[in-house]
Amino acid sequence: MRLFLSLLPAKSAGPIRILDIGGTTQYWRAMQDLWEHLPLSITIVNLDAEPRDEGVLSVRPGNACNLTEFEDNSFDAVHSNSVIEHVGHWPEMAAMAGEVRRLAPTYYLQTPNYWFPVEPHYRALGYHWLPESARAALLTRWRLGFRGPSPTFDAAMRDVQTVNLLTSRQLKALFPDANIQSERVLGWPKSLIAVRRA
Repeated sequence: MRLFLSLLPAKSAGPIRILDIGGTTQYWRAMQDLWEHLPLSITIVNLDAEPRDEGVLSVRPGNACNLTEFEDNSFDAVHSNSVIEHVGHWPEMAAMAGEVRRLAPTYYLQTPNYWFPVEPHYRALGYHWLPESARAALLTRWRLGFRGPSPTFDAAMRDVQTVNLLTSRQLKALFPDANIQSERVLGWPKSLIAVRRA
């Protein structure tokens, strides 16, 4: 959050308009002490969200891969934390990346690193490096992280395919105008961040 806030433009008139793709009001409230002194207007879009307003926070329904309800550069900055790995495969990721880049001159997009040894969604060592069918088979037998055991192999396959972790090379291909940074844990690059500053 501190890195993202450091990217925000200095504006003398009007609020700084932020679009959070896939975020929650709880996320922003938990770190309110970091941003409450700033003149912000934060729009949070999520699939099937119920529209509501909570002070500077506005929640709206929206699909990360198709945000045509917003015009180009409708915002000063886009924020997205651990969402792009859930939108689908490469075509859907590319569509989301295009929307992020289109909607604001500044963006910050974070995603778990494929090469980090612990898969963060299933909390299992090397799980994400196994073939999908092997992952699904394991998920039918055991609870992994907050997921499983799945009642059928079909359900397990559907679950496994909801997470597609990215490498830094892939993230750079999706965001060619960004600086790709790493968040490290004990020297390992745990997460990747695509950053473009206006």
